[in-house]
Amino acid sequence: MKLSIVTINYNNAEGLRKTLASVVMQTYTDFEHVIVDGASTDNSVEIIKQYEKEALSKGIKVTWISEKDNGIYNAMNKGIRMSSGEYIEILNSGDCLASNSVVKDMLIALEQNAYPKILYGNMLKTFDWETYKRDTSCKNPDYTPDSFLYFYNGTLNHNSAYIKRTLFEQFGFYNEKMKICSDWEWYVRTIVLGNISPIYVNIDVTIFDMNGISESAGRNKHIIQQERSEYLSSAFPKTIINDYKNYAFVLLQYQRLKKYHLWGLVRFVERVLFKLEKWRIIK
Repeated sequence: MKLSIVTINYNNAEGLRKTLASVVMQTYTDFEHVIVDGASTDNSVEIIKQYEKEALSKGIKVTWISEKDNGIYNAMNKGIRMSSGEYIEILNSGDCLASNSVVKDMLIALEQNAYPKILYGNMLKTFDWETYKRDTSCKNPDYTPDSFLYFYNGTLNHNSAYIKRTLFEQFGFYNEKMKICSDWEWYVRTIVLGNISPIYVNIDVTIFDMNGISESAGRNKHIIQQERSEYLSSAFPKTIINDYKNYAFVLLQYQRLKKYHLWGLVRFVERVLFKLEKWRIIK
């Protein structure tokens, strides 16, 4: 089986209902859906049981469990271990597939791109399920997930990626000590340090609920910054981190100027200043 969609949930019955509805409506159904519920006390389990019957009638293989876990990433790791697909997509409760044909489209894209180890598309962000903002993760060819700069400042959208399951065997699973940033840390381990190149396709893959734990209107920003800083300090030499602290923003400015074809003007001004300094006209 090519694909396993892994959904984790805890006391988010309405979000889970939206997620499952988007999965069961897929026009291509030869995939597996693994649902890991953290012993919810709302009606999540009843929703899963109803969904299981409908999904199975359409040919979708459903595997689920409801038991206590040790957090988000413990549940994700559990779901990955329960899965049997060659590729994994993490689609947490509250997030939805962007169209009824997205699984078919992504599986075709996998074949067309010779089955890369990570294939990712676009994510649509929403706060109200009426207004959507497309996040392509990277459109600038000079600012891609192949660079450390990309992950120093941002991350690759998690739920819009199809990840080959052998990568979890090769690089390990998600760090369960982290509360929010373990998917980012796993990408740094795999892409930056592991030299794995992700492939982008212009397909709207998922709709992301911006009210989730990793967003929460910025309330968790300090946790994100702390987790990222601690990991970077442990994984990279201090000299490299110091350089990025000092110059990452400058590099981003350069990328922006280059994007809008203004770098030539800046370069001209810099050369003029260089000559003036060389001729000691200015100091």
